[in-house]
Amino acid sequence: MSTAYWQEIMERLDKKVTRTIGQMGDKCPHFAKEDGKFDDIGTDWWTTGFWPGMLWIMHDMTGKEHYKEAAWRWDEELEQWFIKPTVEMHHDVGFQFLSTAVIKHTITGDEDAFRRGIEAANFLAARYNPAGRFIRAWNEDKHGWVIIDCMLNISLLFWASKVTGDPRYKHMAAAHAETTMKYGIREDGSTKHILSFDAETGAYIENFGGQGLSAESSWSRGTSWGLYGFINAYRNTGDERFLDTAKRIAHYFIAASPEDHVPYSDFRFESVEGRYRDSSAAAIAASGLLEIAEVVPTGEKGLYAGAAERILRSLTENYATWDNPEHEAILLHGSSSVSANADGSLIYGDYYYLEAVAKLNGWKHRIY
Repeated sequence: MSTAYWQEIMERLDKKVTRTIGQMGDKCPHFAKEDGKFDDIGTDWWTTGFWPGMLWIMHDMTGKEHYKEAAWRWDEELEQWFIKPTVEMHHDVGFQFLSTAVIKHTITGDEDAFRRGIEAANFLAARYNPAGRFIRAWNEDKHGWVIIDCMLNISLLFWASKVTGDPRYKHMAAAHAETTMKYGIREDGSTKHILSFDAETGAYIENFGGQGLSAESSWSRGTSWGLYGFINAYRNTGDERFLDTAKRIAHYFIAASPEDHVPYSDFRFESVEGRYRDSSAAAIAASGLLEIAEVVPTGEKGLYAGAAERILRSLTENYATWDNPEHEAILLHGSSSVSANADGSLIYGDYYYLEAVAKLNGWKHRIY
């Protein structure tokens, strides 16, 4: 794929996201139905950070101030939920603060953003269970639950170690990755969604299907979380086991995807009739595949970079809303889970698509 092609797509994104700023207003988007209008999910929801993250990337890539102005307030908006008793923050503070406070500090040096990022990292670190060597997912009575999604949330801890010089954050993140690698990744590279441990002893109990088809299936977005999460764990630790795991998951994702490279919401449907694609899983995987391509030997780079570009080209040419300027999303045909069985646009699909295209255009301010 030519450099000129991806430069043109970046220019399209510039026009698209600029228009969406006016359409979005103060909304906190998560899902858009066929009418192309994003919902307003509320700033305590786990997807809060993705829209401002898109704005920060566009500001970083273009230097245009309107992106910075639209993105600036979001980490302050999120901070309030740490002190509101009616809201229970959980493991997804990584998704919420990496693409708001962390990227804001990385790009601008803002000290309040730095403080908020560390506050979120401390909150996430407090969820670490030393007996089981994992970070707890969710709240209520789920004291020993771990989910594959958290493989990207731990990036917040890796960042905190880098900027503070305190290795404890990194040790917790690496321990969580080791536990997920041991119990959550199958030999063939497919992933489990929910793992259950005895919170007192740390002993592994079982796994659940979660947002996939069943406990023994392979939820496609969970596969993407694992792929991207393990290559990031390798980049932050140098542990070759994490690289090998990321590659194994990548091989499964590539081999199990349909001809247009965009998977259905689970890789193990007996029949795909009546089932929906998940463009968000494809976008996340593409961005992770580009990270693998950065670190493998020259002879292997083409495998991962080529797969990423094939996915992104399919999304660009078959799933995007370029011809519908009134549509607030970039990508169509996202499905959040098998049980929801809904077809629409997901803000995190848009974020990871934009992030991957930015990487192909030289973006270097990695936050994952």
